[in-house]
Amino acid sequence: MRWANSKIGFDDKWMMLIGIPLFTFLIPLTFFGKEVGQSSKESWISSGITLLITSAIWFSSRAIMIWARYRYPSLSMIKKRLVVQTILIFLCAVLINNLMAPVFKRVCMSLLDAGIHHNDTRFASNAATIFCTLLVCSVYEVIYFMNELRKSVEEKEMLKRESLQAQLEALKTQVNPHFLFNNLNTLSAVIPDNPGQAIDFVQQLSRVYRHILEVKNEQSILLKEELEVLQAYAFLLKTRFGDNLDISIRVAEEKLQQKIIPLSLQILMENAIKHNIVSAAKPLRIDVYTENGRLIVSNNLQKKNQTSESTGIGLDNIRNRYLLLGSRPIEVEEGPSSFTVSIPLMGN
Repeated sequence: MRWANSKIGFDDKWMMLIGIPLFTFLIPLTFFGKEVGQSSKESWISSGITLLITSAIWFSSRAIMIWARYRYPSLSMIKKRLVVQTILIFLCAVLINNLMAPVFKRVCMSLLDAGIHHNDTRFASNAATIFCTLLVCSVYEVIYFMNELRKSVEEKEMLKRESLQAQLEALKTQVNPHFLFNNLNTLSAVIPDNPGQAIDFVQQLSRVYRHILEVKNEQSILLKEELEVLQAYAFLLKTRFGDNLDISIRVAEEKLQQKIIPLSLQILMENAIKHNIVSAAKPLRIDVYTENGRLIVSNNLQKKNQTSESTGIGLDNIRNRYLLLGSRPIEVEEGPSSFTVSIPLMGN
C-alpha cells in the first residue's frame, strides 16, 4: 500500500482520514471563536478553506518527514534530521497558510459573492498552523521511534538466535561422529610413527574447541584471533589429508586489527572440504587473502559426485549475521573452476 511507507513506520491512512476533518472542525472553534451550529455561508466557506489548507500542510509535512528519514537514515543523524525536518516543516506550513488562505478567500468571495469579514486573523491563523502541525508531527515521530525501537529489539533477538545457530552449527560440524572418527583415525595413525606430531594434533584440536567456547557470546572478533584458530584448524586438516590439501593464508599485517564475525572462516573451510573432492589425483586448494577491504576465501571447484544434501545453513548464517550488524553483505561467486566467498572486514 502506498500509505504504508517504510519511513513513516505505519499505515497512516486512517489517521489522515480522521485527523484532517477533526482539525478542520476544531481549529475554528479553538483559535477563531467560532460557535458550533453556525450555518452561515461564511462559516461553510471558512470550513472549506480550513480543510484545504489543513490537507495541504498535512501532506507536505508528511512528504518532508519521508524525505528527511531517507536523507538522514542512521541513528547518529537523528539530531540533524529532526532539526532540518522541523525547520522545513515550519517554513512550509507557514508559507502554505499565508499563501493559500488569502487566495481561497478571494476566490470564494468572487464566486459566491460572500461577505467574508476582513478581520486580521493572520496571527491566530499562523499560531493554529504551527501548533497543530507540530502536534501531528510529534505523533508521527513518537510512533516512528516506537516502531524503530521494536525493530531494534527484534533484530537483537534475531542476532542472538543467529549467533547461537552459528555456534550450534560449528559444534555440530565438529562434534559429529564422522569428524571425531576421522580425527581419531588420523591421531591413531600418527601416534606410532610420530608421537610429537600426535601431541601437536591433540593440542590444536583442543585449541579449536576452546575457541568455540570463548567466542560464544561475541558478535565480532579481531581477524588476528580468527586467523590464529584457523591455523590450528588447517593443521588438523593438513594432518588428515597431507599433500592432497593445500591451504594458503596470506593476510597483510595492517588488516589483522579489523574485525570479522566469529567462526565464519572455519565454517567456510569446512564447507569446501565437505563439498569437494580431496585426493592425490585432484588436490584441493583453499586460498585465504584480503582484497579491497574484504577477506576472500576461494577454492578450486571439483564437486563430489555424491554428497550429503546441503542445507546452506552455514553460508546463510554468515550472511544474516553480517546484515544484522549493519555491515556490507557477503558476496558469493561460483565459476566453472572456482568457488569464492568474499567477507567484509569491519572497523574497530
